[in-house]
Amino acid sequence: MIRTLWYVERDLRRWLRGRINLLSALIMPAAWLIFVGMALPIRFTDNYLDFITPGILVLTMLGAALQGGSLLMFDKILGFLQKFLAMPSPRESILYGKILFITLRGMIQTTVILVFAIILGAQFLDPVLLAQIYLILFIFGILLSSITTTVALTLEDHDTYAAFNAMIAMPLFFTSSALMPYDQMPSWLAVLARLNPVSYAIDAIRDLQAGIFPAMTLAGLLIGAFVVLLISVIIFRRATV
Repeated sequence: MIRTLWYVERDLRRWLRGRINLLSALIMPAAWLIFVGMALPIRFTDNYLDFITPGILVLTMLGAALQGGSLLMFDKILGFLQKFLAMPSPRESILYGKILFITLRGMIQTTVILVFAIILGAQFLDPVLLAQIYLILFIFGILLSSITTTVALTLEDHDTYAAFNAMIAMPLFFTSSALMPYDQMPSWLAVLARLNPVSYAIDAIRDLQAGIFPAMTLAGLLIGAFVVLLISVIIFRRATV
């Protein structure tokens, strides 16, 4: 556990030193809140900011996870990962450290976005609601970061990983329920949105807004995170760099 926290601290220090990276990770979600959440004349809801904020929170976590995979890729390219793997500590501590850091970074970013949304008028002041939202975001972050670190480990170079990011980032967002409810989508898009794991996290937060605890969705996210993490551990144990 101590070794895992050491890896988390290492990546956290490196992230905080890169102020441009920190600002860029917040500008895009904030722009979505302002120019989409407040500017568009949406007719299917009285408060589109409340509706779109869960999508922006999950989008922010998605972006943090995709960027987090590049951390492992850079460690692999620069030779740090090879040195870490040669250390006597369990290999899983490296993987757990990366996953925890990526999730923690996503939680920090979503906190800033959530505060910004509340300032703009979104109704997220209930402490119980906030705690439940953070729980969903944490589980979703573990799920995503387990996937991205495993993908980064198996790909050969940073350009390939960047291509992977570009291939899945926008489709995952625009085929989700982030921007509109299912009954407002074309039928083919609604089918894709219901199958999109990003929609599960978004819909879970919206259920919480409506006073409904999404037990089945939460259980599905937990099972998915556990299975993906288990696969990640198996692949990481067998990795050679």
